[in-house]
This record gives sequence, C-alpha cells and structure tokens, in this order.
Amino acid sequence: MGVSGRLGLSAAVVLVLMMFLPMALFPQKSQSDSLLSDISSGKTRVLDLSYAINDKLVPWPGDKRWFEAQVNATVEKNGYFTRSFWMLEHYGTHLDAPIHFPPGKATVDQIPAKQFFGPAVVLDVSAEGAKNADYQAPASRVEEWEKKHGRISEGSIVLLRTGWASRWPDARKYRNQDAQGKMHFPGFSAEAAKLLVSRKVSGIGCDTLSVDYGASEDFAVHHLVLGAGLYQLENLSDLSEVPEAGAFLVVAPIKLEGGSGGPARVFAVWEAGSNEVRK
Repeated sequence: MGVSGRLGLSAAVVLVLMMFLPMALFPQKSQSDSLLSDISSGKTRVLDLSYAINDKLVPWPGDKRWFEAQVNATVEKNGYFTRSFWMLEHYGTHLDAPIHFPPGKATVDQIPAKQFFGPAVVLDVSAEGAKNADYQAPASRVEEWEKKHGRISEGSIVLLRTGWASRWPDARKYRNQDAQGKMHFPGFSAEAAKLLVSRKVSGIGCDTLSVDYGASEDFAVHHLVLGAGLYQLENLSDLSEVPEAGAFLVVAPIKLEGGSGGPARVFAVWEAGSNEVRK
C-alpha cells in the first residue's frame, strides 16, 4: 500500500474513533440528554418530592417556633409584593448537612454541587413499616435491591419509602408518639447506613421526620452518614410513584453559609411509561 493509502486508512481510523469513542466512554450521555430534552414534551416525568413551606407543617417535638412570614409591601400600597420570613433550618422537606451531627464537618454551602445530582435508589419498606412502626431497614434490604437492579453506583441517592407520607401533615399520626412522648416511625438501620457509606453514595433520604427510626435515642444513622460526609433528606413527600430504579434525583437546598442544613426542593426525573418497578 502506498503512502497516500496508508494516510487514507489512518484518517478513516481516526474518523471511526471520533464517532464511536464517545459512545464507548459515555454510553448514557444520549439517554440523559433525551431525558432532559423530553421534559417539556411530557415523555419525561418530573415529580416534586417537596412540601410547600408554611406554618402548618410538622415540626420536631419541642420546637416552639418553626416558621413565620410577614408582608413587607403590597401591590395596592407599594406597587409590588414582597415578604420576609423566618424558619428553622430543619423544618419541612429539608437537607441535613454533615456538620449537623459529629463527626461531620461540611456546612450546607460546602457540599460539592455534584453530590446534588445522582441516580435514585428507592428501598420500599412500606409493608414492613405498616406492621412495625419501629422497623429499621436492615442491610439485607439494600442487598435485595442490588440483586434485582445491580450494585448501587457511586454517587447514588438512596431513599427509604415507608409510606409515612400518607400521614402528613397530621402531626399526631406523623410523629406517632406514645404516652411517654417517644415517636414511632420506620428508618434506616445502622448496618444499612454502613453499607451505603461503603457504596460511596452521595446521600440518603426518607419520607419521615428522621432517617433514624423514631424511637432512636443515639441517632446512630445520623452520626454514621453525616460523619462520612454524606447528606440526608428528611420529610420527603409521597414517594409511591418513584420507581425503585431508573429515576434520577435533583436536590436543590438553600445555599446558607454556615448552615447545619436547610429547606430543599427535590425532584425525581424518569422516562414516562418505563417498566421499572414502582411498588
């Protein structure tokens, strides 16, 4: 083969590599691009997993103040409308930053932005929680999910679906306190938390007041998860429509300097009509 032929072959090889190397390196790029572009057409589902903030949400027992808002200007008087508000960092749908519990360090504004985007892993323990309000999802529940869907990928966000959102915003039913004031609702176990930390997930979340089960006194999950630099999402709204696998999560907390946490807007995004398990 002559020089020109070898050059032509080399050019062809380069062209093929340019066409197919991106596909090999980024096999999910076209899928994710389609997922985003199809939002406006309705082919992609977007579900808001956050409660609107007002003074009627369920606060942690013992909190005396949690949300206040007042009007600063009205259209009738000022030609525009504004309000000011005050609220607790941990109220309604919110994020716990690592610094919230030792040995965690990072404040909410210091959490790397990339950790707010990731595949959603949904662990459905609603049946167990209905039978036992003190249920703690064991590590075996994580392993069962992995047997069905594959190993949890690094950067995932793991959500515990307990069904407790059906009790919101009835404080009595949602807190489920006994005569001694101790709360009873499901949560993650310390063993499950350790396993998820080892999987290098970005965060965990739940549809209850706490990722620890309600009767917890040592908040072991808080210490383990936040101590490892992950974040937690609490008081997520109804998770029943979110597939166990196949959805993508977008977490948008308030960027509060020095904050131990703060209110968050959380979105689940997935392909409409997909056959992923939603039970």
